[in-house]
Amino acid sequence: MNHGPAEKSVLLALFQAAVSAAQPMRCIAAHLPEPPACGRTVVVGAGKAAAAMAQALEAHWPTPLTGLVLTRHGFALPCRQIEVVEAGHPLPDAHGQEAAQRVLEQVSGLSADDLVICLLSGGGSALLALPAPGLTLADKRDVTDQLLRSGATIREINCVRKHLSAIKGGRLALACGPARVASLLISDVAGDDVDVIASGPTVPDPTTCSDALDVLARYDIKVSDAVRSHLWSDQAETPKPGTPAFQRHTVRMLATPNTALEAAAAQARQLGLTPYTLADDMEGESREVAATLAALARRIAARDEPFKRPCVLLSGGETTVKVTGPGRGGPNGEFALGLALALQGQAGIWALAADTDGIDGSEDNAGAYIGPQTLEAGHQHGLNARHSLDANDSYGYFSTIGDLLVTGPTYTNVNDFRAILIQ
Repeated sequence: MNHGPAEKSVLLALFQAAVSAAQPMRCIAAHLPEPPACGRTVVVGAGKAAAAMAQALEAHWPTPLTGLVLTRHGFALPCRQIEVVEAGHPLPDAHGQEAAQRVLEQVSGLSADDLVICLLSGGGSALLALPAPGLTLADKRDVTDQLLRSGATIREINCVRKHLSAIKGGRLALACGPARVASLLISDVAGDDVDVIASGPTVPDPTTCSDALDVLARYDIKVSDAVRSHLWSDQAETPKPGTPAFQRHTVRMLATPNTALEAAAAQARQLGLTPYTLADDMEGESREVAATLAALARRIAARDEPFKRPCVLLSGGETTVKVTGPGRGGPNGEFALGLALALQGQAGIWALAADTDGIDGSEDNAGAYIGPQTLEAGHQHGLNARHSLDANDSYGYFSTIGDLLVTGPTYTNVNDFRAILIQ
């Protein structure tokens, strides 16, 4: 461990406060729709928080429920009335494909008296893996894998996903007609754009096939002839804002990245620290964002400006990684290692970067801690932090020095959480 237990406990307390504030059981009751007067209530959904959302809905809903939600392998929770299915994430798998087809079957044949409650959170895009007609699961896996490694933003990735899907980009909502649809969302995207969360299966899509083709070209994504032909066809286009089928639909946000940061700030004040929330929607290359925040932290540590110590800098959003090396890790580990390199052992600065869902990329850790001894600790184990970063091997670096944060599933997902403690 390269920092004292006091600093680590402070950072962990802030993270736990952030995650706790975004728990579905804590925030769902105030956002429930009016139950149908005489029809059925069918529940569908997908995401890393979907099982916890289903469990919370069952605890607060006054009438019988039926339905099916998908969540990531390892993220299931027991429900009495709603079936929970686990599937692949971040790459889609056959479990997700089969379950997504069953989701469409759940909402078919409904009447105007029925209500569909759709529970959506981050991760839903990969889990609802139903390729558009003429495409295969292998097509979707290949395009998704390339995009995740390219450094593309989640908005760009989901633009492509929507146009390769038979269920995302508003198509699930169309399948529910003429039933009323109430979407309950937990946001994991910058700006809380409802059409980006889980690729917007129940809301109109403002993006176009042309936008999707532009993303593929921008990041030099190689696609099959079937994918390219599909994106040039009329059937790939998604339903747009103003489509009459969405008139009886409502969308309510249960929790957002700002929900988590406000809770962390309140916890910081209880611990005698002054919190400064920089933004809840930071985007960019992980190591570049780290360099920018390191410059701010060093100025505070050296000059007590623009903020006075002791303080903590909080931020959310989603940074990206352009994967060029063979290592393991996610954007939060990459940020943490980049921050340690930019700080160069600066005294009095510690940090935690972690994903609020408990999974940094595709690894088993939520993120990582850094402190003044992070670089020296690596050196003592025969590691060079710069080489590890160049190899995209933040997981290997932090696991070796004992500074991974491993939480297991948190059952919510409000994007990345970063706290920089300056004493």
